[in-house]
Amino acid sequence: MTKQELSQLYYLNLEIEEEKRKLDELETAATNITTKITGMPHVTGVSRKSEAMAILIAEQRELVALKVRQSIIEYNRLNRYIADIGDPLMRLILSYRYINGLTWNQVAANIGGNNTADSVRKALDRFLSEQ
Repeated sequence: MTKQELSQLYYLNLEIEEEKRKLDELETAATNITTKITGMPHVTGVSRKSEAMAILIAEQRELVALKVRQSIIEYNRLNRYIADIGDPLMRLILSYRYINGLTWNQVAANIGGNNTADSVRKALDRFLSEQ
């Protein structure tokens, strides 16, 4: 598995946060609170605006739900991959970095044993190159 494949959960979670932010914008706009909404279509008439907002909100909720389901699938895929690794240290490094989303410094601190961010990153690089 590559680092790019391992990072998919992280990027999906970023996407989820962005889609939730957009949903919040739409819901705020629907309650007639002044806010800037980027990319919203221009619709005239109060009734049409209400209907359009309801549709946009429903679609955005569906998009968030879809991304959450994708994230769960990716989380399970990563956990299965990590569980199949024989080296407990490598399982820890992978879990801390790609499941928990920790920085390399945080991974090293959690591993302990005088490990540095560079040493755990390089250990992972070596492991992945051997696969």
